[in-house]
Amino acid sequence: MNSRTEKLVFQGAAGAIEAQRDASAEGIEPQGIAVIAHPHPLFGGTMDNKVVQTLARAFVANGWTAVRFNFRGVGGSAGVHDEGRGECEDMLALIEQAAPQGPLAIAGFSFGAFVAASAIATLWPAREPRQIVLVGTAAARFTVPAIPPEAHDRTLVVHGEHDDTVALAAAMDWARPQILPVTVVPGGGHFFHGQLPLLKNLVSRHLRAGERPAS
Repeated sequence: MNSRTEKLVFQGAAGAIEAQRDASAEGIEPQGIAVIAHPHPLFGGTMDNKVVQTLARAFVANGWTAVRFNFRGVGGSAGVHDEGRGECEDMLALIEQAAPQGPLAIAGFSFGAFVAASAIATLWPAREPRQIVLVGTAAARFTVPAIPPEAHDRTLVVHGEHDDTVALAAAMDWARPQILPVTVVPGGGHFFHGQLPLLKNLVSRHLRAGERPAS
């Protein structure tokens, strides 16, 4: 993604997990490690997806080290697609190795948001992410775990108004019982074509707000 991007390999239950770590700029005090999950592998999703890279850029711009990775069966990652179960294992294994302690952020796009929410449900409350960002959450095809109520104030959920892959109504049906706010991008599609700078700005504003001490 930039000159401070490092290629890495971690180990999961299915074997190697291919990853890239994007470091924050020199002179910026590190905020922690953000682990970001990509969209559905069977529909071309990889860690190089434009939305995933936009999320990484937002985290890096706000002092986080961003770690993107390929789910099993994608790119250099071993194994085969496992409908979310093994992918959650992959994410948890990567968090354990790439961010064993210290501040943690978890983010995901589409299928990756489903996997991210599953990882949060498994980790909570033993490991509470400081920041959570879910974009285009795949609530239409998967049973996405609820976000713990204690984490709502540190969670940003973004969805495109005209998402034709995951209807906004499905995301609202998931969020409504939780009373979890959803930020809707007017006219936005699933991949936010032409609106990635806005998405980056929304994430950056959320991250900056989380850095301010509570009044």
